[in-house]
Amino acid sequence: MKETSKLVLIAGATSASGIASANALVDAGARVLAVGSNQQRLDERLAFAHGRYECDLGDFEAVKHLALQVHEEHGRVDALIHLVGGWRGGKSITGQSDEDWDFLHHSVLSTLRNTTRAFVDDLVASDAGRLAIVSAEAVLNPTPSNANYGAVKAAAEHWVNAIARLFTKQAEQAAAISWVVKALSDKSPEEAPAGHTPVQYLAEAATALLEKPAVELNGTRLLLPKA
Repeated sequence: MKETSKLVLIAGATSASGIASANALVDAGARVLAVGSNQQRLDERLAFAHGRYECDLGDFEAVKHLALQVHEEHGRVDALIHLVGGWRGGKSITGQSDEDWDFLHHSVLSTLRNTTRAFVDDLVASDAGRLAIVSAEAVLNPTPSNANYGAVKAAAEHWVNAIARLFTKQAEQAAAISWVVKALSDKSPEEAPAGHTPVQYLAEAATALLEKPAVELNGTRLLLPKA
């Protein structure tokens, strides 16, 4: 891709998918800000990033403070890639526990709501604003054992689609997209379990996010390649 100076914030950056995406974006010329819950992991795994920030993304006040710090140190962001997540299963509907629901709601949905509310004005103002999340096949393929997980992911997609509608009205140069996987794998495409998406493919999608016109991306649900 052509070199870009776009400022990309990755939430959940210390995960395998976050590290792979950050590497690919830096190699493509983007300025990458890595956000995670542990400063030591950020420093150890993402020393190459242009900025590393520890933040509890489930705390909106903390996220608003993060946004102020980012703006002071780097300016407004052009892209937000939300990779905060987790998975919890259960046995049928009666096995969908409140503990698992609370965990998923906090880690997946609350962190998405908080980061987008804090940075959406940046994306609207950018000449190429981008928002991307990782969603799941479970949204359109519900099972009783995956009900908590699929419901939270469906809510996350709804939130992203609401932002896509906002972009349609206020920022035609911006796009919000949901990447869809069955599961992610930190193994190579040759070694990843069948049906799983290697993080390498997610990293390639992250660089393509900055390349493709907004009109081709906004409001789309893109199934990522599988091993």
